[in-house]
Amino acid sequence: MRMFQVCVCGQPLQLNQAPTPEPKGSEVLLKTLAAGVCHSDLHLADGYFDLGGGKKLSLADRGMKLPVTLGHENVGEVVAVGPDARGIKIGQRVLAYPWIGCGTCAVCLRGEDNLCRAMKSLGVFSNGGYADHIMVPHARYLFDIGDLDPARVAPLACSGVTTYRALRKISTLQSEPTVIIGAGGLGLMCQALHQKMGGHSAIVVDIDPVKREAAKKAGAAHVIDGGAPNAAQQIIDITNGGAWGVVDLVGASASAKLGYDSLIKGGKLVLVGLYGGELTVSLPPIPMRELTIQGSYTGSQHDMRELMDLVRRTGLPPVPVATRPLDDVNAVMNDLRAGKIVGRVVLTPV
Repeated sequence: MRMFQVCVCGQPLQLNQAPTPEPKGSEVLLKTLAAGVCHSDLHLADGYFDLGGGKKLSLADRGMKLPVTLGHENVGEVVAVGPDARGIKIGQRVLAYPWIGCGTCAVCLRGEDNLCRAMKSLGVFSNGGYADHIMVPHARYLFDIGDLDPARVAPLACSGVTTYRALRKISTLQSEPTVIIGAGGLGLMCQALHQKMGGHSAIVVDIDPVKREAAKKAGAAHVIDGGAPNAAQQIIDITNGGAWGVVDLVGASASAKLGYDSLIKGGKLVLVGLYGGELTVSLPPIPMRELTIQGSYTGSQHDMRELMDLVRRTGLPPVPVATRPLDDVNAVMNDLRAGKIVGRVVLTPV
């Protein structure tokens, strides 16, 4: 089995080979059909998240052990099952929910593995899809995709379920404009799902004119240059006083500050992106204006199931998806780091 792994943080992924594993117990072995490249993979390859103020969150301290195969947006074909696996068939094409927890704590038992404190996520704390095969610990993490295009389904495992969960936190989604900060892979997915979920209108913010144009072509009601000195005031003017809901898919100091400064009294800022930095705000206005700053991390199994149901009813989100051979993974990650990718790139082993 061929696999691209982080062996030394800060260096290109290394191609390694190992015997293809055989499933035991409830395990299910998938032949990889498609593996999306996510911006989070850059942080995982670097080995840390930027906390701002010169501080870093080490992924080794969080339990990431090297070498590890990246890739958490995966679709595969079932090729082998363990003796205790149930509800799955050889030849079935499935999306692998990657945010796997310990399986025994309270949050895991209620289907919210993404909140587990002992994560075993595919492509993070266990081997992911930048390989010929993926081992999944249980069939409950697999979602049948039928005859849908694997390359277009794969991003739903992270980009899709993450933005779906974030949008669900905006109570004014269908009655007031929603501000979406970032028009990269996450942003365009968020914009597409916003439409499918009956969103009122989307105001998309990005510093890159190419990505703003992509958002405009995708149906954004307004696009704003996030680097403009009056960007917050533009949002306030468009929304007649400020935004009720802002989803920050960048998660940088500047984007978070812009989102916060754009809120109306009673508004909510949902932080999703992990670019890094810090946010310093005055405390009295938060209770006086009843503002909410809330984090949103990936999505639960329930979110994944709801998203797949939405896709079956309304079709796949029309997000730009390009496919590249698995062997191009380091080049793709370099392009992503340089901001050259619009939408999503999905790797295919063959």
